[in-house]
Order: sequence, then C-alpha cells, then structure tokens
Amino acid sequence: MQVYNNAPAFTVWKHYSYNVGNMRESMSKLASGLRINRAGDDPAGLAISERLRAQYRNTAAAAMNVENKISYLQTADGWLQKIHDMLGRMAELAIMANDGTKSYTDRLNLQQEFQQMQYEIQRITSGSTAAGKYNGLYLFRGGNGIATMTGDTIGSGQPPILQAGPDSNQILRETAINLTATNFADVIGSYSTYSYGSNMSLAGSTLTTVRWASLICERHLSISTQSVAQAAVDKLNLGIDYVSGIRAIVGAEQNRMAQTLSGLRNYEDNIRASESRIRDVDVARETTAFSKYQILTQIGTAMLAQANALPQGVVQLIG
Repeated sequence: MQVYNNAPAFTVWKHYSYNVGNMRESMSKLASGLRINRAGDDPAGLAISERLRAQYRNTAAAAMNVENKISYLQTADGWLQKIHDMLGRMAELAIMANDGTKSYTDRLNLQQEFQQMQYEIQRITSGSTAAGKYNGLYLFRGGNGIATMTGDTIGSGQPPILQAGPDSNQILRETAINLTATNFADVIGSYSTYSYGSNMSLAGSTLTTVRWASLICERHLSISTQSVAQAAVDKLNLGIDYVSGIRAIVGAEQNRMAQTLSGLRNYEDNIRASESRIRDVDVARETTAFSKYQILTQIGTAMLAQANALPQGVVQLIG
C-alpha cells in the first residue's frame, strides 16, 4: 500500500484524459460538420480536399461567366429580332411602292416610313450612341465591342473572350458582328435582273452585288420611284437572309452555352461530392463515437474518485 504515488489513480487519469480529448474532437467535428478541421486531422486528405475545393469554386465562377454570356447573346438576339421586323416592314413598303397605280405622293408617304426604319436600324447598330449594347459592350459594331478612348471607333481584335472552364486556356471565342451603316465591306449576296425582247426572249441579265450598309443608308436605298422600289425588294430579301444567318449563329451559340452550363453544373456537383466524402463528417458515425467517449468520460470520473480513495486505508493501519 503506497501513499506517495497513487499508480491506479494515475492510470485512471490517463484513460480519462484520452477519452476527454476524443470527446472534444467529436464535439468539434459535429459542431463544424467537418471531419477535417485542421491539417493534423488528415494531412493528405486536407491537401486533396483543398485542391478539389478550389476546382469546384473555379467551376462555379466559370458557370457564372457562361450565364452572363447567355444573357449577352439573348440581348443580341432581341435586337436582331427588331432589325428583322424592320427589314420585313421595309420589304412590304417596297412592294407597295412597286405599284403603277400609286402616285408620286403615295410613294413619298411610303418613303417616309421606309426612311424611318433605316434610321432606327442605324440607331441600334451604329455610332457611339448605338442602342445595341450589353454592359457597355457594343453588339453590332464589330471588333472587340469596346469603344476607343479617342474618336467614334471600336477597338480592333477579337470579341470578348469567355473563360468557360475551371482551368487556364478553357476559353471560347465568338465571331464579331458588324451591322453598322459604314460597313460597305460585307457582301450580303447578289441578285440578277433580266431584260427581255419583244417576243419575250431573254435579251440579257445583270448581276448586282449588295452590301449591308447600302440597305440602311437612305442615300443608297429608297422607294421613291417604282424602278428603285423594284430593286429594293431584291436587296431587302437578301438583307433578311443575311440577318437570319447571323441569328442562326447567335442561336447556335446560345444552345452551345446552355450545354456548356449544364456540363459545368454536373462537373461541379461531382467535384463537390468527392470533396464532401473526404472532408465532411459522417454525423451518424461521429455521434456514436461521441456517445462512447461521453460514457467513458463519466465512468472515468467515477473511477478516478475511487482510485483517489484507495490511500485512505493506510490511515486505518496507522491508527
């Protein structure tokens, strides 16, 4: 029987301290919802989970970029629909003007609306005051869509580049759209006019090339006379087809962006699930462990009281 060293009490205290430490770790895991709260909990698991966490956060940011791109394309398509509507109305007016029963005054009245449609398309597509914009980027002025610091011009180069993935160089580019009133470079098509002899035999034909800007500039296209109105019909039909082709490209990009967004969401979901399996706590398992250590701690407290009472028997021997 020893008094100076109470070995049983020390042994009980050792196990008690171990169980208290484990109970505290279980409480921390349950409170935070994480299996790994510090590097010492699982060094390798922490490194893997942090890399996965960065990956899904980058993926979420890329998905936001794609959503913005979809909004950009939807805005462009909305304005293109209005341009389509106005070109269709201009074609109707041209057909009305190509009527020998109409007077000069009638055609002049039709020309007034025709010209206003041209002005409105110019207002949407051309100049620093162009209405066709998204977040400050010009949609229909070509180049990179960004106004230069000097002059009424647009910066050259590629349109805005889209980061569409979590890693570098996962980018998407688009084709610049130039529908300005100064764009005489783009040929939108050509049409043929035919002449016939007295016996209705073909006497000759003429191929006319049409450029985009010639449709929306009042100096190059009008319906003030029957002859020019007849030519305007062919030109406007080419213009409608040209804008249709642009809208087909925009629509295809929208569908592509929708597929890209869906893929990014699925990828993010899978990466989050992988990171969760490494880092998140299994609540059911940890609750069981916590209950075990809680019971062992309570028992340890009781045993420590008994172990501390053992040396008191020495007093009876001395007395």
